Parts: sequence; C-alpha cells; structure tokens
Amino acid sequence: MEYDLKMSIQGLDFFYGDFKALHQLSLDFCENRVTALIGPSGCGKSTLLRCLNRMNDLIPYSRVKGKIFLDDEDIYDPSVDVVTLRRRVGMVFQKPNPFPKTIFDNVAYGLRVNGFKDRSMIQERVESSLHQAALWDEVKDRLYESALDLSGGQQQRLCIARAMAVEPEVLLMDEPASALDPIATQKIEELINELKKNYTIIIVTHNMQQAARVSDVTAFFYLGKMVEVGDTERIFTRPALKQTSDYITGRFG
Repeated sequence: MEYDLKMSIQGLDFFYGDFKALHQLSLDFCENRVTALIGPSGCGKSTLLRCLNRMNDLIPYSRVKGKIFLDDEDIYDPSVDVVTLRRRVGMVFQKPNPFPKTIFDNVAYGLRVNGFKDRSMIQERVESSLHQAALWDEVKDRLYESALDLSGGQQQRLCIARAMAVEPEVLLMDEPASALDPIATQKIEELINELKKNYTIIIVTHNMQQAARVSDVTAFFYLGKMVEVGDTERIFTRPALKQTSDYITGRFG
C-alpha cells in the first residue's frame, strides 16, 4: 500500500552553539503512519522531534542547516509563520503538563489562543477531542473541575486532546508513556493506533516493546546520526546492521 508523504527531512544538521547534535539526517514521514525514533539517551531523538515544529528556536545559540518540508513547504523558510506551523504540528511531552485550569479550558486553550470565539464550535471541538483521546466517558461529568485532579494517565490523554483540538496534521510525541503505569501506557498505545487513521504520528520512545507495538516505521539513532530506518517488523526481526541488532537486543544502550 502506498502512503502519501507528509514531512521530509533533507540533509539536516543541528547545533547547540559549537556542539553538533545532529548530522546530515534525511528521513521521510508518511501520512497515517506511526514512525518511532529509537536509540540511547543523548543520541538526538528529542532534538530531532523539536526541530519538526521549531521548538528548538527557543534555545539560545542553536541553529539548523538543511531543510524540513511539511507538504511542499520548507518550515525553516523565513516566510513561515511559526504559530501556524505549531498548530499544524502538535506536540505531546514526556510528562503530562496540564494547565492549572478546568478540563474544558485545557482543551479549549489552543482554540482561544488562535482566535476562535464561537462558543458552540469550541464546545463541539472540546467534546470531539476528548472523544478522540478516549477520555470523554471518564470526564464528561467533570469538565469544569481542575485538570490537576485527574490521574497521570488521564492527564496525558488530556494533553493529547489539547494538542488535537486545533486539528493538527502531524502529532509529535516525546516518550508520552514513560511517566505512566502499565495500564495507562496500554491506553496511550491503543490511542496511538486509533489516531493514526487521521494523523501522521512521530514518537520518541526508549521502550523497544512499545516501538514494536505501535509503530509502522522505526528509525534507529546513535550519536546524532541515523543508523538505520525501515519497516518496524524488519528492523526488529532482520536489522541490516549489527549495531541496530545490538541495540534492539539490549547488548548496549
């Protein structure tokens, strides 16, 4: 089955001051596919993820060389509006980070920031986002209670709902289940499988089993370089390179 290209990295280098964190990366991300970025700590996975919606712009003395395309547009072109880019490329972080507001206001936040004022539309979007995040049935009677009263797993699904409320095209997930218990982790993984019907998903994970369970494509990184990329099943059962095999089987990392 053919999948349409959604994002494409071409010859990407990334620097923190004089330190080169990413080296000549080229990688494609297709629509309705989950791509897992794996590799040991400090290998550049999260740095790469933050390049995809220009979160690294906020870091002093950081710079990018190369190109990243969203559809046919280079996201680092000076004409690109970063606020619009981050609406199209949403992000969910490692630790749940709900705002100290009600559940409803958390999900509605991005809509209001982006200038939406129609109350019935906001209400509709909040409800549909909570449904998509598999959270509606658990919170529908608590919408005006504090989001901070939710469990960790519910908070993370709330953050996913918040990211989805502005209808992004790509969803970035930086170890979204690493702070959660096994039951909450399973719910997040089931959610990822459901969400890929509508989104392009790129997930950073340290958990090899999780990468094998949720992703269609896996890219293995080491010391800021991409070592190998391919269909997840092949990467985990027949990796082309010994270094990939050693990492996946736990010989290092």
